[in-house]
Amino acid sequence: MSALLGKLFNKTKKVDKESIFSPLEGEAIPLEKVSDPVFAQKMMGEGIAVIPKSGKLVSPVEGKIVQVFPTKHAIGIQSVHGLEVLIHVGIDTVALKGEGFDVVIKEGQQVKVGDPILTFDIPFLQSQNKEITTPIIITNTDEKVANVEHEFGPVNQQDPLFTCIFK
Repeated sequence: MSALLGKLFNKTKKVDKESIFSPLEGEAIPLEKVSDPVFAQKMMGEGIAVIPKSGKLVSPVEGKIVQVFPTKHAIGIQSVHGLEVLIHVGIDTVALKGEGFDVVIKEGQQVKVGDPILTFDIPFLQSQNKEITTPIIITNTDEKVANVEHEFGPVNQQDPLFTCIFK
């Protein structure tokens, strides 16, 4: 009987959704409005984009930094529930080769929602004719996500940005 009780009470609750919080202050827009077709056509996955008001970017999830691109313009985070989150600061910013970006985390580092990740110089990016719209993508959408619920409009850092409903 105690084995049965152990199974009943030690059962881990399956998580059915995960919220992604805004890594930026700005305006949340649909991915379809991003000028880069790779993001707009959701080739990388489902998500949302933010037109930032400031160049301070924080973690949108609790998890682990799995990739810091050498050009500092993009960060990959694995959430505690298995979502692979890609934050891509600006459009075609890879061409800047890291100029205008300052990463404050390292690969392998654990992060919580709101932990600083990087800063970027909006006036510099704009002076280089780079769009600052920042896609936040779930790159493993096909494997993990059944549906995404989003809201658009003004957002502050750490406001709920969108929710992934798991398969």
